[in-house]
Amino acid sequence: MTTDPVPKWQRITGWVLSGLLAFVFLPSAFFKIAQPAGFLDEWSKTYPAASALPLGVIELTLFVLYLIPMTRYVGGLLMLAYLGGAVATHVHANDGMFFVPVIVGVVAWIGLYLRDRKLRALVPVVSG
Repeated sequence: MTTDPVPKWQRITGWVLSGLLAFVFLPSAFFKIAQPAGFLDEWSKTYPAASALPLGVIELTLFVLYLIPMTRYVGGLLMLAYLGGAVATHVHANDGMFFVPVIVGVVAWIGLYLRDRKLRALVPVVSG
């Protein structure tokens, strides 16, 4: 296993990509937790109203776990599992938006890969 440090530009790019996920997870979690006027009316068309709060808490928790260096792997895995459920939901609804959680998951793992030396050693990219 290599102990070479991750180049600074890759660490920064990884953190930027990881930070971009805030634009996906934080608003989504906020709406599910705060439930502003009209939210539950729309939410209840596809899910039970009572499911919004627990899912919002889960989203917020897994995003925080993903950002904390000590829990980044479990956060990333839980995020991927959650996004897999989102893909299944979009496919089941036949709304054509299944690619959005796929892209979010790819960005999450590229961000983690770029900023994490141990993950690179576990999943090396081989050229040639």
